[in-house]
Amino acid sequence: MAISSMNFIVGFQTLLFLTILPLFHCESIHELLASKGLPPGLVPKDVKSFNLDENGLLEVHLHAPCFTKFENRVFFESVFKGNLSYGKLSGLEGLQQEELFVWLPIKDIIVDDPSSGLILFDVGVVHKQFSLSLFEDPRDCKPENKQQHQQRISYTSGVSRKKNGFDVS
Repeated sequence: MAISSMNFIVGFQTLLFLTILPLFHCESIHELLASKGLPPGLVPKDVKSFNLDENGLLEVHLHAPCFTKFENRVFFESVFKGNLSYGKLSGLEGLQQEELFVWLPIKDIIVDDPSSGLILFDVGVVHKQFSLSLFEDPRDCKPENKQQHQQRISYTSGVSRKKNGFDVS
């Protein structure tokens, strides 16, 4: 009985070690994403640092907030984070996608079936499907200027300020 429980413990520790080991050997965020069934191009080229904790919380630090374009424009805060599991980044914070001049927060990014060639962006009010091929290679990310910041914030707030029925600045 003692030998069998000892074998179970050793087997469990080995399995745990083999499951966690790949997470610590990834040299870049792009390798980490690929090891988790996500395309490496989801994250811009120039990443300052990243951290993945034991609970799967991924935090990515960029040098500055920036924009890139896949099919639509995407905005990255200087720090964005989400829960990383195989084929999924969920509970995202710090990512927005432009839809018809409105900036919507990206909540989840999911690759259910890699053979389908599709990736799903959940922006709350709508789910957008894109070709995985759009995200094969990491892209350059352009810094946000003051005008872009003001436009994005005014679109994101969704609140128009009115006085006597007219928009005011």
